Amino acid sequence: MKRSERLKTIREIIADIKISSQENLMFELQKRGFNVTQATVSRDMQFLNLVKVRDSQQNEYYSLSSKYQSDPQVGLQRVKAKFAGNVISVERANNIVVIKTNPGEAQGVAAALDGANFAEILGTVAGDDTIICVIESEESAGKILDLFSNY
Repeated sequence: MKRSERLKTIREIIADIKISSQENLMFELQKRGFNVTQATVSRDMQFLNLVKVRDSQQNEYYSLSSKYQSDPQVGLQRVKAKFAGNVISVERANNIVVIKTNPGEAQGVAAALDGANFAEILGTVAGDDTIICVIESEESAGKILDLFSNY
C-alpha cells in the first residue's frame, strides 16, 4: 500500500482512538492491513508532527498538531508555574471555565494553557485579568475546574 494511504489511515486512527504508544499505532495499522515496522511508524509520526497531549485525567496520547510543544509534562509544569502567584480564582459556567488573574497576567497564563494542549480545551480568550476557556463539554469542564483548582 502507498505511503499516502498509510498516512491518511494514521490520521484517522489518531482521530478515533487514544493511541498512547508507537506499538499501539503499529498494531492498529496492522489490523487495517498495513505491514509496517516500528521504524516506519516512527518516521510517519514525525512526518505528521504527532505530539503527545494530556487530557484532564492526566492520560497521554498522540494527537495531530503543529503548533504545540511535544512534551506534555513540560506544558503542564508551565501551567502550574503560571498559575502560582498569578491566578486569583477559577470558576465554571456550564462548559466555560473562567480564570481571574492579577492585572496583566491573563495572556501569559492563557499562552501556557494553549501550550499545554489540553484535549478538552477548545480555545482560550485572554483579556488583561480574565481568561475564558471554552471546554468541549460540561463534564470535561468539571474535570478541568478540579484540575486547575489544585494548582
